[in-house]
Amino acid sequence: MSEPEAGFPSLIKKVRAHLHLSQEDLARELGVSFSTVNRWENGKTKPIKVARSQFEGFCAKMIRQGKLDKEILSQ
Repeated sequence: MSEPEAGFPSLIKKVRAHLHLSQEDLARELGVSFSTVNRWENGKTKPIKVARSQFEGFCAKMIRQGKLDKEILSQ
């Protein structure tokens, strides 16, 4: 997942849309607050390394479970 930080807001939106998750649902999955996911999507803040790693791990898990296509992450 080599998405540049500038593309992180759109990446979060694409992943959520593909998985049919609300911001609240994704926040729960990542162990962060709804407002944190909201700020990431709106480009107001960038995730810290740990949070970015959690997101990448979540995406990897969804790919292994067949719920997320790798292509979504590289678009």
